[in-house]
Amino acid sequence: MSSADPIYCPALFLTAPASNQGKTTITAALARYFSQQGKVVRVFKTGPDYLDPQILAQASGQPVEQLDMWMAGEEYCQNTLYEAAQCSDLILVEGAMGMFDGEPSSADLAARFGIPLVIVMDVKGMAQTAAAIAHGLATYRDDVLIAGLIANCCGSERHAELIRDALPESLPLLSSLKRDEEIRLPERHLGLVQANEVKSELEECFNKASQWLQNSQDTGLLEWPNAIAFYPTERKPETVEPLLANKVIAIAKDAAFSFIYDTNVLALTSLGARCVFFSPLNDTHLPAADALWLPGGYPELHAQALSENHSILSEIRAFHQRNKPILAECGGLLYSLDSLTDLDGQTFPLLGILEGQGAMRGKRGCQGMQTACLPQGEVRAHAHHRSLSENTPEPIGYGRRQRHPAPGEPIFQNKGLTASYLHLYFPSNLEAIGKVFSTVEGREC
Repeated sequence: MSSADPIYCPALFLTAPASNQGKTTITAALARYFSQQGKVVRVFKTGPDYLDPQILAQASGQPVEQLDMWMAGEEYCQNTLYEAAQCSDLILVEGAMGMFDGEPSSADLAARFGIPLVIVMDVKGMAQTAAAIAHGLATYRDDVLIAGLIANCCGSERHAELIRDALPESLPLLSSLKRDEEIRLPERHLGLVQANEVKSELEECFNKASQWLQNSQDTGLLEWPNAIAFYPTERKPETVEPLLANKVIAIAKDAAFSFIYDTNVLALTSLGARCVFFSPLNDTHLPAADALWLPGGYPELHAQALSENHSILSEIRAFHQRNKPILAECGGLLYSLDSLTDLDGQTFPLLGILEGQGAMRGKRGCQGMQTACLPQGEVRAHAHHRSLSENTPEPIGYGRRQRHPAPGEPIFQNKGLTASYLHLYFPSNLEAIGKVFSTVEGREC
């Protein structure tokens, strides 16, 4: 811990025994409730996630960043929290999966920075057992501070009473929330629906969710949390060499391509680049640029429109033929292939700058943390997709899985193209990212 003077700011970390307990809904409801009180609420999401942060940003009215000590590093997370504490009235962190899942887990992150944990649990179909599970989570490790339990999907006041009475005094029932389908967040096959697709619907949902919290028989959740100390790191930030000075990077951004970390864009600008955006769905011409970034998203939902935008396809192919740098991640990889078969079994021709065919696989897929082992350097990354690519060229290498010896996602390079299912976290290796987006003469698979 740094010896520098800390900044004090109230904070809570929402966790759960498993996924699908209601963490995102309740985090969004809390953010909206305290924002309505005139408070500046900064929300963070643990782990790699593109969709939850969009939802939480709309609920709070503030930008939402990812916190992950494996992807970004401990010092990066520490400074990010410290900077947020300087301009916030409240910090909320939403965990991923279960409280102790992953390396590092939500519990690891909360323990490292001293943030009190609130356990969110869907209590449908149990009563005293919910108290037993919560007590087990609270006492499993002695280096975490547990603020209390949120009993989500309570059937009645009697249901809440049974849970409340079974909890030890050290583990209060902060809120008992009744089941309410009207505040359920919309979902699709990779998680929540993108916020910009259902903005007005979400606004109504957030306001109802704020009232939902206020209707609880237990009001501890709405009491103002205690302030905790956030410290800066002692090491001075390293000077970033402007490897992309005077370079323009065109980033695909629309309903088909939207899995873009704001921190990745900031990383490119820190390297000296100027970032511009374009839409492969709607634009007829590429902006003038030195490099392209085709991020992940939902190209399978827009495959016909992408296939029929012949002018933009032609210009990207010509850009590739000129050996210009292109980074294609996950959905961008699928867009780069010869064709894509969507969830309805229809096949559409696409860019064809990487040999092969893509196809959706319904509920089957791949996810997890990996290191992208690029010739330019190693970059922390993650995979999350429900598709496959076939008849592709021999990869130049594979991702290295975080906890498994089997090869990870294949990585392809062809001329200036670097393509993979992996979503890269640029701040983990700025030098390597600078080289990926720099002109590379004669690069082939």
